[in-house]
Formats: sequence, C-alpha cells, structure tokens
Amino acid sequence: MQTPENRGRPVFRKTSYSSSSNNNCVEVAAEHGRLLLRDSKDPGAGVVGLDLPAARRLLARLRD
Repeated sequence: MQTPENRGRPVFRKTSYSSSSNNNCVEVAAEHGRLLLRDSKDPGAGVVGLDLPAARRLLARLRD
C-alpha cells in the first residue's frame, strides 16, 4: 500500500509461495509495466527488474 513514507517507491510484497516459517523468500512489486524482484532477507542488496514478456518467460521456465 502506498503511504506518504514510500510515495514514489515500489511497494514490495512477499510472493504467495513464501511462508512465514521460511526465510528463503522473494518479494515482488510492479512498476511502470515491469516486474521487480528482491530478496526479502536483504532488500537493500538490489532489485532485478524484468519487462512483462521476460517475466512471463521466466515464470514459464520455473514452472517446467
């Protein structure tokens, strides 16, 4: 959710495949037609950004 503190920054959420007991989580956000991914254990380490066609290809390969 956008708040005054994070206005202008993407809002990340844990993926539905993450669990509260597992520290191996990926967070996702959508911004300007891109999918953003980051490690929830170290959110300051960087973000991977994919355009939507690349994100779809990645997800298709992960499902295989």
